[in-house]
Amino acid sequence: MTISSPLPRLQEPVTAAHASTADKINDLKARRQEALTVSKEREGRLTARERLDFLLDENSFVEYDQLARHRTHDFGMYTKRPVTDGIVTGWGTIDGREVCVFSQDGTIMGGALGEVYGEKMIKIMELAVTTGRPLIGLYEGAGARIQDGAVSLDLIAQTFYHNVNASGVVPQISVIMGACAGGNAYSPALTDFVVMVDKTSKMFVTGPDVIKTVTGEVITQEELGGASTHMATAGNCHYVAQTDEEALEWVQDLVAYLPSNNRTFAPVQDTAPLEETVDDLALDHIIPDSPTVPYDVRDVISALTDDGDFFEVQADRAENVVIAFGHVDGQSVGFVANQPMHFAGCLDINASEKAARFVRTCDAFNIPIVMLVDVPGFLPGAGQEYDGILRRGAKLLYAYGEATVPKITVTIRKAYGGAYCVMGSKGLGADVNLAWPTAQIAVMGAAGAVGFIYRKEIKDAHAHGVDVVELVRSFEREYEDFMLTPYLAAERGLIDAVILPSETRPQIIRNLRLLKDKNVSRPARKHGNIPL
Repeated sequence: MTISSPLPRLQEPVTAAHASTADKINDLKARRQEALTVSKEREGRLTARERLDFLLDENSFVEYDQLARHRTHDFGMYTKRPVTDGIVTGWGTIDGREVCVFSQDGTIMGGALGEVYGEKMIKIMELAVTTGRPLIGLYEGAGARIQDGAVSLDLIAQTFYHNVNASGVVPQISVIMGACAGGNAYSPALTDFVVMVDKTSKMFVTGPDVIKTVTGEVITQEELGGASTHMATAGNCHYVAQTDEEALEWVQDLVAYLPSNNRTFAPVQDTAPLEETVDDLALDHIIPDSPTVPYDVRDVISALTDDGDFFEVQADRAENVVIAFGHVDGQSVGFVANQPMHFAGCLDINASEKAARFVRTCDAFNIPIVMLVDVPGFLPGAGQEYDGILRRGAKLLYAYGEATVPKITVTIRKAYGGAYCVMGSKGLGADVNLAWPTAQIAVMGAAGAVGFIYRKEIKDAHAHGVDVVELVRSFEREYEDFMLTPYLAAERGLIDAVILPSETRPQIIRNLRLLKDKNVSRPARKHGNIPL
C-alpha cells in the first residue's frame, strides 16, 4: 500500500482567462466568504475570528494570507484543503494602538501546525518585530501536523526562534483558548504573559494518554495542564479567566500598561497632583502597632497609584509577594511588594522567581520599578534548600541588579538579612531608597539577635538563678530601640530619606520625574549568565 499518490491539480481555476471583471470580483468574494465561514461553531465558545473581533477595535482588523491553503498531498490531504490552513493572522488596534495578532483555529485539523500554517504565523511574528508592535497570540492547537512530517517540526522550531528573537523587543502576550500540546504549549511559555480560561484551557507537553501508556499514571487533562495548575503550581499562567471574553478583556487592560516596543514608553495617562490626598493620609494609620500583626499590602499599592487602580499579575501564585502594574503621575510603574498576609512576607523559591520574572519584564520595556519592603527573611526549611533556594532566589538578585530602569524602594516595616539585600537595597542598585518610621532594617530580628549577641550573659545569668526571661526581654528592648529602626541605615546613606507614610506618593512622583532621563553605562558583554 502506498501512502502517496501523484500530485493532483491543487486548485482548479474557477474563472477562465476570458472571464469578465465582474466574474473575477465575484469569485474573490466567494473565496473570502469561504475563509470567513470555514470555522465550526462550538456551543459556548468563540470562533477564531470572533475572538479577534472581540479583542480588537471595531473594523480595525487587517488580515494577511486569508486564502492560504496547505501544499501537502500525502495521506489524502489533497482532498481537504481549507482556506486559512487553521490560523487567522494580521494586525489591528486596541484602544487605537496597533498590535499584530494570530488566532489559531482548533476546528480545522485540530489546530495542528503544518507548513503553511507555520509560515503564516512566522510572517506575523516577523512583522511585529520589524514594525515594533506588540504580538498577541490566541492559541488552540494540537502541536505538529503529523501529515507534514519533519517540515512541521521545523516550522514549530522556527516559531520558537522567533519568540526568542522578539523577546525583550516587543511585548508578547499569549491567550490559551483551548487545548495546546507539544509545540503549541512551548511557544506561549516563551512569551511575556500567558492568560488561560478556567476549565477550557489546557497546556501540556505530553497528554494524559501518553503518560498512562508510558508510566501507568492516570490523570485528567484538567489536573495535568488546566488553568489552575499552571497558575498555582507550575507558574506558567499570569491570569485565569472564567470565559473567553474575560481573558480577552484582561489582555486589553494589560496592553494599556505596556509600550509598543523596547524603544518607546507605555502611554502616559493624566498626571496626578503632588498635594497630599485623603488616601495619602490614610497611609499614616495602615501599619499596626505590633510588628507581628499583618496588613494587606494591596492597600498600600492602591494608595500610591493614580485613582487607586492597579493591575495585579499572577495573584494566585506565590501569594507572599504581590506584583502589579499601576499608574503613578500618569506613568506606568511596576510594583513588587512583600505580602505580610502570607508567610509574614517571607521570600521563598516561588516568590523569588515570580518577582524576578516581573522585574525583568519591566526592565525590558522601560517600566520603572517600585519595591515595597516588609520582609523578615527567606522562608526557612530543608525543602527550600533542597529545591534550590540559593540558585532560584538568586534570580531576583540578578534581575534587580541587572535592571537599568528607574528603581525606587520604600521600606515599610521589616527588612532583615539577605532578604533586605534582595528587595531593592541601595547596594543592589536602587536609585532612591525611602523608609517609613516603622521600618526595621537589621541583620535579624530581636529574638534571634539577642540569643546570639548575649548568649554568654544569658548563660551566666541562668547559672546564678537570675530571671532569664526578664533579662532576655530587656536585651530585646535594647536591641529594638537601637537596631530595629530606619535611622542607622539613614546615618550611613543606605536610606536617602525617612518619610511619613503620607509623603510616599508625592516622593515617588518627584523622584520618577528626576529619574526619567536616567542613563546607565554597563561593561561590554555578549549577555550575562542569570542563574537559571
